[in-house]
Amino acid sequence: MTDTEGTAPAQGTTPEVPDELAKCAMVIESAVEHLIKEQQPPLAIASALLGGSLGLLARSMDKETILRILDSAASSVRSGEVHASTAGENGAQSEKA
Repeated sequence: MTDTEGTAPAQGTTPEVPDELAKCAMVIESAVEHLIKEQQPPLAIASALLGGSLGLLARSMDKETILRILDSAASSVRSGEVHASTAGENGAQSEKA
């Protein structure tokens, strides 16, 4: 988490990504691309990432904080924000159930 958690950027601006987050994201994206090239199933990749993430969170924070993070993620899925954010990457918005 960052010091700016819970604050929204000014309208028309892009939030600055901390260097450590950008570095971690690049490493994870590279690993995902490698696994996809090896034709690993997306569900297996995502499940392994989620399991590893939950394990890391469990070692570094309390249960209630983890549940708030998961609630936030679930809200992003329900609102369509997650699929909207990938629409630009895929060229069109996907209607997944």
